[in-house]
Amino acid sequence: MEIKEEGASEEGQNFLPTPQANDTGEFQFTSIQKTPNEPQLEFILACKDLVAPVRDRKLNTLVQISVIHPAEQGLTRYSSTEIVEGTRDPLFLTGVTFPSEYPIYEETKIKLTVYDVKDKSYDTVRTSVLPEHKDPPPEVGRSFLGYASFKVGDLLKSKEQVLTLSLREIPTRCPFDECLHPHRPLTSMITSDGGKVVGTIQVSVVKMGEIEDGEADHITTDVQGQKCALVCECTAPETVSRKDNLPFLNAVLKNPVCKLYRFPTSDNKWMRIREQMSESILSFHIPKELISLQIKEDLCRNQELKELGELSPHWDNLRKNVLTHCDQMVNMYQDILTELSKETGSSFKSSSSKGEKTLEFVPINLHLQRMHVHSPHLKDALYDVITVGAPAAHFQGFKNGGLRKLLHRFETERRNTGYQFIYYSPENTAKAKEVLSNINQLQPLIATHADLLLNSASQHSPDSLKNSLKMLSEKTELFVHAFKDQLVRSALLALYTARPGGVLKKPPSPKNSTEESSSQDPPPPMRRQDSIPHHSDYDEEEWDRVWAHVGKSLNCIIAMVDKLIERDGSGEGDDGSGKDGEKGHSLGDSVITHPQEDWYEQLYPLILTLKDCMGEVVNRAKQSLTFVLLQELAYSLPQCLMLTLRRDVVFSQALAGLVCGFIIKLHTSLYDPGFLEQLHTVGLIVQYEGLLSTYSEEIGMLEDMAVGISDLKKVAFKITEATSNDVLPVITGRREHYVVEVKLPGRMFESLPLQIKEGQLLHVYPVLFNVGINEQQTLAERFGDVSLQESINQENFELLKEYYTVFMEKMPPDYISHFQEQNDLKGLLENLQQNIQAKKRKNVEIMWLAATICRKLNGIRFTCCKSAKDRTSMSVTLEQCSILRDEHQLHKDFFIRALDCMRREGCRIENVLKNIKCRKYAFNMLQLMAFPKYYRPPEGTYGKADT
Repeated sequence: MEIKEEGASEEGQNFLPTPQANDTGEFQFTSIQKTPNEPQLEFILACKDLVAPVRDRKLNTLVQISVIHPAEQGLTRYSSTEIVEGTRDPLFLTGVTFPSEYPIYEETKIKLTVYDVKDKSYDTVRTSVLPEHKDPPPEVGRSFLGYASFKVGDLLKSKEQVLTLSLREIPTRCPFDECLHPHRPLTSMITSDGGKVVGTIQVSVVKMGEIEDGEADHITTDVQGQKCALVCECTAPETVSRKDNLPFLNAVLKNPVCKLYRFPTSDNKWMRIREQMSESILSFHIPKELISLQIKEDLCRNQELKELGELSPHWDNLRKNVLTHCDQMVNMYQDILTELSKETGSSFKSSSSKGEKTLEFVPINLHLQRMHVHSPHLKDALYDVITVGAPAAHFQGFKNGGLRKLLHRFETERRNTGYQFIYYSPENTAKAKEVLSNINQLQPLIATHADLLLNSASQHSPDSLKNSLKMLSEKTELFVHAFKDQLVRSALLALYTARPGGVLKKPPSPKNSTEESSSQDPPPPMRRQDSIPHHSDYDEEEWDRVWAHVGKSLNCIIAMVDKLIERDGSGEGDDGSGKDGEKGHSLGDSVITHPQEDWYEQLYPLILTLKDCMGEVVNRAKQSLTFVLLQELAYSLPQCLMLTLRRDVVFSQALAGLVCGFIIKLHTSLYDPGFLEQLHTVGLIVQYEGLLSTYSEEIGMLEDMAVGISDLKKVAFKITEATSNDVLPVITGRREHYVVEVKLPGRMFESLPLQIKEGQLLHVYPVLFNVGINEQQTLAERFGDVSLQESINQENFELLKEYYTVFMEKMPPDYISHFQEQNDLKGLLENLQQNIQAKKRKNVEIMWLAATICRKLNGIRFTCCKSAKDRTSMSVTLEQCSILRDEHQLHKDFFIRALDCMRREGCRIENVLKNIKCRKYAFNMLQLMAFPKYYRPPEGTYGKADT
């Protein structure tokens, strides 16, 4: 069932009836007592002794659940069970759950209508409201057997919260008596005792995670001709610590859809499964944060280009052209941000909107898919998968391929067309951006620490002075180290050659700067990049002198502080005329000559000199490195900027999913010491399962996705304590390196290890494994090329193996010892490698193995196809049932039935409905013949649908 926050269809708006006021005032209803964030009511159903309309017919039974709100006269179709075939005593595995947001009260009535399904193609019931006096649509493919109804309050107050109700036949051909009697009150018909009894239906409340002593129902069901005695038994579970109920998650997850199942285990006991699917408001929040940062970054770059100084006509014209196009790009980003800001309540982008320009930064159909398992003998367990459409630039299209191909082609052409430009490799261009970023971060930090040093001096505090000096020294040393890279030297020479006449124009000095004299001696032979012309007039050593002055200025400050502290320690009443003269440093003379002068006055000129020298270095370095960036932009200008846009779009979609997955993983594992140790010691593996084919447009999607996921290596996380109710994540940084700040409430923050609380950056290691499974992949395997998929899988296997090696090296020995006892990761990795190298068609075992390895390594799981709707639904439901079989002893005879339950009446069919307004997976019979066996939906759940 879907509950929309906004933008619901007209039908959806009538879906949740609310109390109506009458002439005497407002209705008063009794709320159901519930645990916060837990479903208000969950129950399961079973029928007994059903009477078939035709003698000797084997019934195929389905129960439709409808809701009658106490203040309404309309009947709301709510949900359905699965179909149980060939028995008159059906026991339904699909339960009914009402989420916390649903308006249900003790006075609410539930109507249960039992059908005999003759044609499965028509069994899927769309949830809808039947307005009063309006005939329902004909029930094609099934016949009415009987109905029963009850009040929610009666169920909750009944003994052991179990009701056994008589199913009655309405003595008409129409199962909805209200259609034949439009003026008769609906409630009187539902509760009438008329009609022949055609069996009974049992309604049992489910309390997942609570102790229910002594409950045991022995129910016999006929499965594939075999009698199987099933014991419905609840034991005291190990609590999940309410990890899935943390109210803080409400800041991230919205509009939950819940489904309930019960499946038998191999020892004929029941396990209970709650399936949940939730949207995330991060779908829109993260793109808006990211676009704002990118606009600021581009505006800053444009300003730096303008401040590049005087250039020769050739380079000046290129700069003007670059600025014109870059300004247009910034305007485009600002327009997109404006449009996204209008989506104030949105938390979901449907698959049908994937080609919209204003939404191209937003991930497609992003949801948390969660399975909560409560089994008789095992600890309660949560299994999470983030489902999202493959990060790709759908609006720009895939006519010329995706990012992987486009970036390679662009770089090859740029390398081979260098007569108008100076070629810098992508690594050098990235290095230039990194150094520029470091400059912009370190310069204000150094200025701040210098001011703190002066403040300590004015307070005449030796300890404070030492601490301030230590911080200033550390930051200044980092600053000086940044300029030792050979790239800065080569960039200075390149900029020199671009000045008019090849004469190096000295950049204007900042206020209070000291003039630096240049050496007139002939320069020594230069070591340079082959692409940069040699100019004998250029003095390479001048740059060495300029940035070396920063280090010398710092040394002067250190010496002065040592002198001041030494003099202060030699005695307060001393006239200062003796010991200070022992040191030969020139700075000591000022202390000897003016022993009583204030410390501030002694340090101020030296701090000023440091700032001036630093300003000189910054101006020269910024201009030279900005010139490096100009080379990248100037070549094939429109193409370069469109590639940047495409990469930003794909990265934005990928980042939104990653942040959502990281926050959910953090909350569910917050009290797991091993996970927290792994988080700050090693980092987290993030495994993406791709289901895209290597045929036609999906090749371009896969190429986009591969680059977008690889770019997530640039992302680090930092956890901070929330200081207000605003707990949404904040992003800082630039395109080459982003930091996502995740805020936690104080109580949760205090449970973290010290390293994380102190702000240590937490890293992620994304890997992608792709196996195409549809009919287009069949064409690619037989007539096309699958080398892209093979390359991606092999490359990412190497990354996964590297992570495993680091994990085994860095985690504590006692943890590793226990870990190896529980898991054979080495064997799984070897098996995965063999399957990747086997080059078997549609080898879905690659995905199963990669997912298993990810879960055992405490990783974050993603599943993606084009729109995360159809193929993704088949995959996540198969994964859920496989986990139940392998980890929770699901009865082998019920594997396929459990799979059909989840696909027919589970969360994923609701996902299809909310995307395309139709409860049909977008497959046809011919397509499914090409699908692997376990990726085919049950009959009646697929057909033609607009996607």
